[in-house]
Amino acid sequence: MFHMRKHDMTDRHFDTSSWMRGLALTAAVLAAGCASTGSNPLGSGTGVTVSDPGRLTQSGFLSNYARLKPVAWAEGIQCWRRPGLDIKRYDKVLIARMSVSLKPGQQTTIDPTDLKTLTDYFHDSMVKALQPQMKVVEKPGPGVLGLRIALTNLVPTDVTRSVTGTVIPYGFVAEAGAGAATGRPAGSTPYLGETGMEMQFVDSAKGTILAECRDTQIGRKYAAELDTGATGAAQTWASGYVNSFQSWAYAKNAFDKWSALTAQRLAALRGAGR
Repeated sequence: MFHMRKHDMTDRHFDTSSWMRGLALTAAVLAAGCASTGSNPLGSGTGVTVSDPGRLTQSGFLSNYARLKPVAWAEGIQCWRRPGLDIKRYDKVLIARMSVSLKPGQQTTIDPTDLKTLTDYFHDSMVKALQPQMKVVEKPGPGVLGLRIALTNLVPTDVTRSVTGTVIPYGFVAEAGAGAATGRPAGSTPYLGETGMEMQFVDSAKGTILAECRDTQIGRKYAAELDTGATGAAQTWASGYVNSFQSWAYAKNAFDKWSALTAQRLAALRGAGR
């Protein structure tokens, strides 16, 4: 919990202005949502989690972590691909049952029902992202790309601490600057959700490992993507703020982001995209 300290008039003006900017961003989001029938006023949510290379996991799920390297097509993610791999040989994909591991030493007890809900959500998100270019099947065979996923260091958002940090005086400013002070991404705080992912692509018929990747996404409560324009920044800010009061919202945002990136990268390698 953050402790209050005395502020002079300059600090007080800064805090009030920061809070008012937050309210203005929220108002802009609601206005944008009302102006577009059927749209989600909080946007896609892809900007409210960010990759944190300092928290990449090594759970033993992948075959060789030493050969994983940063990629040019996504910030923070590390991958390896078999030399000479021709992904166009695969026109179907089999998404294996996902495994889940909690962060070592984590005190929070997690309901098994929540874990099933999360893996089901990630599976459905991946199916939705991949189906336009590849048929999703349930059995291995020739031309079937196997996709194996492990969720690692899964941490829910501590909703109680999020509420407390918001309602105390000057909490907005203290929280907004907490990321850099704690070694986390800007806009993040120590109580927000964290989700690691280790992913493996295999030839489902032969079992040959074709590629491997890993990433860890951290939630951001105050995250404005200023290069997206006023509406985009407002959507990102409001989505991050709202998600900070839900235990698993950031995890779902990360799943959607990984699903989209997987589909985009496969499309590029198969010649169906850039």
